[in-house]
Amino acid sequence: MISSWRHALPMATTVRQHAFADESRRNDRYLLVVAIINPGDLTRLRKLLRSLLLPGQKEVHFKKEDPSRRKAILSRLVECGPVAHVYQRSCAAGEERAREDCLTALVLDLKAIKASRLVLDSREERDEHDLRTIRKVLGKAPTTAPLVYEHMWGNQEELLWIADVVGWCYGAGGDWRRRVMPVVARAVDLDTWST
Repeated sequence: MISSWRHALPMATTVRQHAFADESRRNDRYLLVVAIINPGDLTRLRKLLRSLLLPGQKEVHFKKEDPSRRKAILSRLVECGPVAHVYQRSCAAGEERAREDCLTALVLDLKAIKASRLVLDSREERDEHDLRTIRKVLGKAPTTAPLVYEHMWGNQEELLWIADVVGWCYGAGGDWRRRVMPVVARAVDLDTWST
């Protein structure tokens, strides 16, 4: 188990939302998905997600679930109404570059909505890449309301499971993407997006 580490990052104003991000990869497509949760919904959603665990299970990892269970989990998730953003990029220039581009867009969006906390699913030694990217994006912004940034394992933070489910379904396409779209508030394809 890794220890959770935090970095206070500068933001311009007081903020509220919490964000929980996880990655997915489908062939040459890299997806970074973030679930954006209001503080008043944190406890309720964690409880709902824990109720989806099977005996002996420590976390919901959608890739490992069978199709009927995936449908049941996704239906419950859609009913409770979290909001997710999907960022995607080709891995043609490498997976780490695709992640950096997706994370840059994600952090800019979190800054715009004044999020207070970002939790990313840990990638162990590669977590340091994320820290450098976030610091580069936020630069020398005022420090009146910091964005708390940390990496955690999926078995330490249930709300990461939302991004895992959304990323798997969105990346799978077809009926799975159709089923998850009520949760997806924003989808950004960085290969076609311009600033």
